[in-house]
Amino acid sequence: MPSTIFISAGEASGEHYGALLVAALQHQLAAAGQSAQFFGMGGPRMAAAGLECVVRSEDMAVMGLTEVVRHLPRIYREFRRLKRSIRQRRPSVAVLIDFPEIHFRLAKEFHRLGIPVIYFVSPQLWAWKKKRIHLVRKYIDEMLVIFPFEEPFYRGQGVPAEFVGHPLAELPLPSISREDYARQAALIHQDQWNWVGPWEGLPLPEGTKEIDGKIQYELDPRREWIALLPGSRMGEISRNLRAMVGAATILDDKYEFLIPLAPTLTERQIKSIQYDLGDLYLPLNPRRVTFVRDARAALFHARASIVASGTATIEAALIGNPFVVVYRVSPLTFAIAKRVVKVPFVAMANLIAGKQVVPELLQSDFTAENIVKHIEPLLPEGPDRQSMMEELARIRGLLCKKPEGSGDGGAIDRVAAITLEAMGRASGSLTA
Repeated sequence: MPSTIFISAGEASGEHYGALLVAALQHQLAAAGQSAQFFGMGGPRMAAAGLECVVRSEDMAVMGLTEVVRHLPRIYREFRRLKRSIRQRRPSVAVLIDFPEIHFRLAKEFHRLGIPVIYFVSPQLWAWKKKRIHLVRKYIDEMLVIFPFEEPFYRGQGVPAEFVGHPLAELPLPSISREDYARQAALIHQDQWNWVGPWEGLPLPEGTKEIDGKIQYELDPRREWIALLPGSRMGEISRNLRAMVGAATILDDKYEFLIPLAPTLTERQIKSIQYDLGDLYLPLNPRRVTFVRDARAALFHARASIVASGTATIEAALIGNPFVVVYRVSPLTFAIAKRVVKVPFVAMANLIAGKQVVPELLQSDFTAENIVKHIEPLLPEGPDRQSMMEELARIRGLLCKKPEGSGDGGAIDRVAAITLEAMGRASGSLTA
């Protein structure tokens, strides 16, 4: 009978890592002539990789203190379903990826059942809620971290921890050409994201055409691009994107703007985003704004970027794209965060560098005018742009560094190997 492995991720970046981890575990098990069943919480990518999703991650991923309160009944219902599945199936090992508000509670249940817990991608206890370190010491068997400064933090607190490297740092740079990406983006726009809204009844702008009542246009590979990354959730997008597009209306009209949207967004959500932004399109030449899917390729080909705080800032740093970090939450969430967060920066690039490498515009400082003020010096060749690119290259080197004894495999392969070692110790079915 195959072993059972529980894997849980609650957000888009963690869900991506979870899908890679399922594939890596399957590969390593197959190489050993074994197999396993996977269940837990995940999204479409983890399901496609082979995870039985007892709970969908998109039903649990809510950010911000006031935002969580509105969704508590649903979150509690799904959490109880997850706990029932754990008690019924009793997996050999559990891997919890980030998402501490739910995963610390699950870790307590695993501990009670005597099931080893691997925690991959540390919650930011070094920034706030350091008192919760006792939960890690009590319920987590090993903490696997993706930023180099996290390992000494946890070890100093008596927690077994290992820096495994950052999964995104191991990805090759996008290979798609600028011309092919422009054609790909245009096809996506024509097929899925046609915008009518305020253009209805107006003269068609030059370079566009109307098909079945919808304006269609192509991304121009000959022009400079600026990427706008507003976040992966609807709440983040609604708070962040309007000011980003507002900045686009101010910047020099030689630029076009790419807006990558997360694959977890539905077509209905995408249309809602476009409609809400309709009035902000009007000052622009419509050829200047294109919604796309591939964020990494957009960052790679963009001259610079405006990026909402989160995993996308790491992607921008690793690609070496000069960028400005922005973010906005509810006033109550921000007021509470100011009292409890004990780090000097919000952007992970700045925390890793130990100094401000990229500008941070938060809450009231996050305006279209301030974005323009900080991004304009990064666009032409010059000392500001060159200095940031050199600092970003240094950050990439830190995140690519592999721990001693990690072998040729990357971060995900190392996590898979540690998971199977823990499973072997617990069940005796595998050699540790």
